[in-house]
Amino acid sequence: MTQNFIIGIAGGSGSGKTFFAEALCKKLGEENALVLYQDSYYIDQSDKFDHDGGAVNFDHPDSLDFKLLASHLVQLKHGQNIQIPIYDFETHKRLAKTINQPAKKIIIIDGILILGQPDVRKHFDESVFVHTPEEIRFQRRLNRDVQERGRTPEGVKAQFSSQVKPMHDQFVEPSKQFAKIISSGTDMNIFNQILEELSQNLTRD
Repeated sequence: MTQNFIIGIAGGSGSGKTFFAEALCKKLGEENALVLYQDSYYIDQSDKFDHDGGAVNFDHPDSLDFKLLASHLVQLKHGQNIQIPIYDFETHKRLAKTINQPAKKIIIIDGILILGQPDVRKHFDESVFVHTPEEIRFQRRLNRDVQERGRTPEGVKAQFSSQVKPMHDQFVEPSKQFAKIISSGTDMNIFNQILEELSQNLTRD
């Protein structure tokens, strides 16, 4: 492969897309690939957050700085370093400091909404949508938000019903039409088969 290659990995929250993206990166080798997370590009929400969700709708496209993400993809495509923003999920602030990220041969973008954004999607050379039933996605999100993000189970459940599910139905699920590959997030045989085939294709000269 003679130029930087960008692949988008999408799917609902809790679908397994991040696991897929990180497993692909590991297979390709971290010297060759990097994972860029949509979650790094949240706009500052600290003035709206009530410490358990509330008025902040994290699953709506307007909560994310896709313009910055798109510009970063252009830089990475051309072999330039980027400054990845840092979003603090406890305070819901975008921190002043950033992460300097050198470009690598393969750039993997992980995010629930990336396939629905034309200015982002147009930079993808390959794309995958990880499809997983709602009940499984909810349980995974519940475990993650309580254990890793300091949320309460009640707050997570309320947010899923009022925001996550409606936004998934409106924005995420329809975006799978733009994916070149649709993978099961529960059938590990299919999941691993696609992962293996994709890693082989990406490393083939």
